[in-house]
Amino acid sequence: MTDQILGPIGQISRRVSDIATSVAWYRDVLQLPHLYTFGDLAFFDAGGTRLFLSAVDEAVDEPGESVLYFSVDDIHAASEALIGRGVTFASAPHLVHRHESGIEEWMAFFTDPDGHTLALMTQTRTGDSRSEHSED
Repeated sequence: MTDQILGPIGQISRRVSDIATSVAWYRDVLQLPHLYTFGDLAFFDAGGTRLFLSAVDEAVDEPGESVLYFSVDDIHAASEALIGRGVTFASAPHLVHRHESGIEEWMAFFTDPDGHTLALMTQTRTGDSRSEHSED
């Protein structure tokens, strides 16, 4: 038996060609609750899993792949445990967004054996994450 590090999938990303059209479709047709939009990024609640839409440059022919974001309570401890199991992260856990409410979004990205992107994610109150954490 092993110790489980990852929590439930907290977010899935999807690349779209036009953010305004996609926001209207996911909100009005699928009737997913729209959480917020800023710039070319939009977020919806898909039954407790956050759906993250991002606009793709039209010059890019690739439809883009989805990214799985696993929720964890302590992103630093989870990344250290996965490093101990041989996972290589693109960078250390880092702050990606601070909401007006004081909630901070932290993420750390890595790949599976086929090169598919995965991520750890956590939400904390300002100052709750080990922002002073350093890698040894």
